[in-house]
Amino acid sequence: MRAGFLITALLIIGGVAALCFLVSMKFLWLLVLILPLMVIGFLDFFQTKSAIKRNFPVLGRSRFVAEWLRPKLYQYFIEPDTDGRPFSRIKRNIVYQRAKQVNDTTPFGTQLNVYDEGYEWMNHSIGALDPHKLDQHPRVTIGSKTCKQPYSCSVFNVSAMSFGSLSKNAVMALNGGAAIGHFAHNTGEGGISPYHDKFGGDLIYQIGTGYFGCRTDDGNFSPELFAERTKADNVKMVEIKLSQGAKPGHGGILPAKKATPEIAKIRNIEPYQAVLSPPYHKAFDTPMGLLRLVQQCQELSGGKPIGFKLCIGHKSEFLAICKAMIETGIRPDFISIDGGEGGTGAAPVEFSNSVGTPYKEGLSFAYNALVGFGLKKEIALIASGKIVSGFDIYKSIALGADVCYSARAMMMAVGCIQALECNHNTCPTGVATQDPKLVKGLVVADKKTRVANYHQETVKSFVELMAASGIDHIDKINRGHIYQRIDQHVSRSYNSLYPYITEGILLDQECIPDDWKSYMSMADSSSFRPRFEEVFVEED
Repeated sequence: MRAGFLITALLIIGGVAALCFLVSMKFLWLLVLILPLMVIGFLDFFQTKSAIKRNFPVLGRSRFVAEWLRPKLYQYFIEPDTDGRPFSRIKRNIVYQRAKQVNDTTPFGTQLNVYDEGYEWMNHSIGALDPHKLDQHPRVTIGSKTCKQPYSCSVFNVSAMSFGSLSKNAVMALNGGAAIGHFAHNTGEGGISPYHDKFGGDLIYQIGTGYFGCRTDDGNFSPELFAERTKADNVKMVEIKLSQGAKPGHGGILPAKKATPEIAKIRNIEPYQAVLSPPYHKAFDTPMGLLRLVQQCQELSGGKPIGFKLCIGHKSEFLAICKAMIETGIRPDFISIDGGEGGTGAAPVEFSNSVGTPYKEGLSFAYNALVGFGLKKEIALIASGKIVSGFDIYKSIALGADVCYSARAMMMAVGCIQALECNHNTCPTGVATQDPKLVKGLVVADKKTRVANYHQETVKSFVELMAASGIDHIDKINRGHIYQRIDQHVSRSYNSLYPYITEGILLDQECIPDDWKSYMSMADSSSFRPRFEEVFVEED
């Protein structure tokens, strides 16, 4: 019946068109405009998937156009500079202005309400220092006392983003910027591509549950491939990813159509075969096993710093890892702490919104746990969680970080406009897409310089904040320097909100603080499962 209606309609329209041709050429041009709308109207009327288009042919399509336009129009014409999500326009402008090295000052005072709950600030000092007399590029040496090839790491680095999630041009721009600015570029778990090697920037090679780049045919960890991959001079550190803030505890699938020969070669997989990255590691299933893998990687890499990355979940699990460190004597060289607010190209909304400890709580807990076990002096902490400005770096170090990562801010330095299309392969700036027509718009020669500029100016602002607070070395920053407003009349220092723990106190069963006792009792070095799971109760 539907075909009959369409044929009849087209015959009528055809007849009308022929008549119009004989009567008036001007009217024919009008019909050329109307005819497509009539065809669309008939198609809408007889389709059955969309009630709106069926009830309101042609006009109903305006809803879908409005949905597509809404985030664009809202971002540019409606949202206040202070309220954008995930990053406000103020935050985005910081990146764009510094990347382009244009005026990044602000006129007429802050746009933030300094009496709003959550507002944060740092205390300055009457005895401020001259920032030009401080180290302009603070670096931290990462590597435990047994590390043979410690790495001098910048205080600000590129967080994990794989080739595949980012375009080849974006990866090259990030690596080129890292080479210019002498900071580290985390590869993400997709393996080391030729684009990561293009400019010789320092790499942190990340391996996840898929073991891409060091993977056997059956999907397990390959010591031989790992040793081969990590012997490269530009690979400075290795990070074993346990979880990330955007989707902790969630694996992924690389669809067969995305496993191109190029991707397959990089990841040591079969071309055009779907690949499952499970939410857990096959190489270990206990805290002891994790540390044995760390030790194995330290040996296979020739003594390069080896660490692991996680978003804090059950606190007893992290404490179980600490207990395993004490029992085995094995130490990772660093631990990266991601926050539940971390980003990704695509994640289930429940995971993005409702899974994982936010980075401030997670970072302060991890720092305190390492201090409590007497381990912190041997292990560096890397913080990751929406770090954009010098003040964000300052806050992270105050909470216990030694150095910081940034992913989305570095993407914005490359050209990302927060179009929120990372999961559709339609990124208009060519950053988070594999579409060649879009990728070609990203000019590496220009963008790598912008990445280096953004890094340089942000580290410079961090050093200026140190000088303003009367501090001449990053080791002297502590939680007492940062304040957060609780309500209109009350504010608290980070020292009060995230209190420190006494060095070594968790090693003495009699001295364990009350609010740590339940977690400590559940922590088992031989298992990630809480020891008394049936009475597991989270505390505030």
